[in-house]
Amino acid sequence: MTGQDPMGRIKGDLLLLSDFGYGRLRDRLAGLGDEEYLWEPAGSCWSVRPVGDGTYRADQSPTPPDPPPLTTIAWRMCHLIGVLAARRNATWLGVEPLGRGWRGAGEPGTADEAVRRLGLAYTRFRGHLAAVDAATLGDPMGEVAGGYGESSRASFVLHELDELIHHGAEIAALRDLYRATGTGRGSGA
Repeated sequence: MTGQDPMGRIKGDLLLLSDFGYGRLRDRLAGLGDEEYLWEPAGSCWSVRPVGDGTYRADQSPTPPDPPPLTTIAWRMCHLIGVLAARRNATWLGVEPLGRGWRGAGEPGTADEAVRRLGLAYTRFRGHLAAVDAATLGDPMGEVAGGYGESSRASFVLHELDELIHHGAEIAALRDLYRATGTGRGSGA
């Protein structure tokens, strides 16, 4: 990478970290079934639930509960889908939004649909990141980002990657717990 401008190298590093974090999560989702996707390891978990019209909605609260509830794999995946697919990713990074209307009605009620939508959301996020002019990564996001306007575009990307990595790790830990407790059929426990 000799001769490459520093911001171009940083953009490349962000793309590599993004691909690594998503790839690791995608690999950990292999074989995820509906029972495990919706499994509640403790009482009062937040999850996604049917709302009666064939769609699902994620549990939520107008104010963050204290302490925060334990969440299911389903809830965490829906949260990640929302984070990665958010329109703000494009506008806060100063690029044109990619795609429209792909999410469908409600949250995914099955593991397969959640994995599919997570892939679409990641592709959208990565496309926005790839479209950023590397020279602008150190620039403040500006008025469009509200209270985060003074933060750089690079810091916003790092925040989004933190969401991907830490929720991915939580999903992996829940999968390990599901298997270790013998909850699922064929778990060997």
